[in-house]
Amino acid sequence: MNGNTNDLTSRINECYGSLSKGQKILATYITDNYDKAVFLTAAKMGQVVGVSESTVVRFATHLGYKGYPEFQKALEEMVRNKLNSIQRMEVTYGRISQSHILETVLQSDQEKIKDTLEHIDEHAFELAVDTIIKAKHIYIVGIRSCAPLAAFMAFYFNLMFENVTLLQTNNSSELFEQMVRISKDDVIIGISFPRYSMRTLKAMEFANNRNAKVITLTDSVHSPMNLYSSCNLIARSDMASIVDSLVAPLSVINALIVALCMKKQGEVAKTLETLEDIWNEYQVYENDEINYIDDKIKMRYAKLGDADE
Repeated sequence: MNGNTNDLTSRINECYGSLSKGQKILATYITDNYDKAVFLTAAKMGQVVGVSESTVVRFATHLGYKGYPEFQKALEEMVRNKLNSIQRMEVTYGRISQSHILETVLQSDQEKIKDTLEHIDEHAFELAVDTIIKAKHIYIVGIRSCAPLAAFMAFYFNLMFENVTLLQTNNSSELFEQMVRISKDDVIIGISFPRYSMRTLKAMEFANNRNAKVITLTDSVHSPMNLYSSCNLIARSDMASIVDSLVAPLSVINALIVALCMKKQGEVAKTLETLEDIWNEYQVYENDEINYIDDKIKMRYAKLGDADE
């Protein structure tokens, strides 16, 4: 048996249609929670999923493995390599019908938020808030699909703090150049989910070597992002599809922003008052975004139209 990632993924995809109801539940759980499933015995997995131990063993043999131990080795290899984009797409197409895409994806996102809420470490969350509040300079880094999360965080952090740097990540050299002054008084927040970014990991290592505080937002306590972190925020994200589900991580970021606003209410209020004055003075929203027409102008246009008739 060739127990590589592609082998297990392909077997689940190819056999899905012929699986029993209980085995399909197992297949769904394993593809969505492979980082947790890898640590479970056949009996424990059955208990977690709600099927018998014998169903779990039959599932493994149905996929072509000699038994559960051989299946578990293939699962370990799957976790080690993670799923690439093509394999995620293959698994999704094998499990979701075209008519149920919206329902399936939204329910999956809902479950990830619920799971995140049930398992996130509240002490780590409070530690992150205190660390950010006390930092002299805040650095934020997120690569590829995590870049929008980093940009969202930086946008709101800039309303609360004077020294916020959203690291631009065209290459590793530029990344380090932007962090050259990072020190023990600073904090870096690294955001990364499977497949993990090596550049983000290197940024964490660089900051840690300079004794800066390191906060990570990632998907598992086993994430390599936690190697250099003193504060880990765990949010469920992995989804067996071409698209990574980042709804739960965004919710955690929202919670961070709200918590920080509560700690800095006075300063945030003053900043927003200043911004409102600036937006009004330079017509940031009225002309560029909304472009309302005054009621008096509308009435004048109406009268002109009547006169033309």
